[in-house]
Amino acid sequence: MDSIHVTVAAIIRRNDQFLLVKEKASSGQIVFNQPAGHVELNESLTDAVVREVAEETGLTYTPTALLGTYLLSPAANGKTYLRFCFVGDVPDEQQPSPQDSDILDNCWMSVKEIALLPREELRSALVLQCLCDYQEGKRIPLESLMFSSNEVALGENCFKLLSKII
Repeated sequence: MDSIHVTVAAIIRRNDQFLLVKEKASSGQIVFNQPAGHVELNESLTDAVVREVAEETGLTYTPTALLGTYLLSPAANGKTYLRFCFVGDVPDEQQPSPQDSDILDNCWMSVKEIALLPREELRSALVLQCLCDYQEGKRIPLESLMFSSNEVALGENCFKLLSKII
C-alpha cells in the first residue's frame, strides 16, 4: 500500500482577495494552489503551515483556526493526500515574496477569478473545496489539534490526568 501524504495549506485573505501560489507541478504543468506542503517529521501541523507559508510566500503567518481536514484518495496523480487547511493572518504591511525556488509567483485573486480558472490550472480540487468551506464560515478551534513527539511523556501526562478523575 502506498503511504498517505500529510499536507497543510493556508487560506490567506486580504482586501477580498486570496493569496495563491503559482508553481510547477511534478508533471511540469504550471498550477495554482494555496500555500501548502508536506508535514515534516517531529513537526506539528501549525508549525508546518507557518513554515510552508514562509517558504512559499515569505510572509509571517499566524494560524487562527483549522478550516477542515480533507482526505483525497486517490488524487488525480494516484496518490492519497490528507490535507489540514488553516485560516490565519499575515501582517498587512508585508508583501509576498516566494523564498522557495519551486514557487514561480504569488498572486492575489478574488473568489470569482479563482472560480473562473480552468480546472487543469488548479493543483487539485481541494483548492476550490477549501475556498468554498472558507466562504461558508467553517472554522474549527486550534485547540482541537494535538501534537506530541514523545509518546512516553504523552502517556504519562494522560495517566496523571485520568488518575485525578478516577
